Amino acid sequence: MTKGKSAATKTERAPAKQPPRKAKTKLEQLEAMLRRPDGATVEQISKALHWQTHSVRGAMSGALKKKQSLVITSEKTPDGRRLYRAAA
Repeated sequence: MTKGKSAATKTERAPAKQPPRKAKTKLEQLEAMLRRPDGATVEQISKALHWQTHSVRGAMSGALKKKQSLVITSEKTPDGRRLYRAAA
């Protein structure tokens, strides 16, 4: 046996720090966009996720509102666009 560090000390290491996890699935990305302070329009979401507008509306209605019970609010902006936000 050698003097000094034991075998247990050599194998123990501090856990590596992981960066914050980026939203991976498109539904997670959609939810993140709706949780932004400014919210998001259907056009913004459609462009970011490469979805058609009816797919965005369907995902908000089905996957987020019905399945995850997320409250999504909608308001009209002065330029006539609809802005969607996830309630906190």
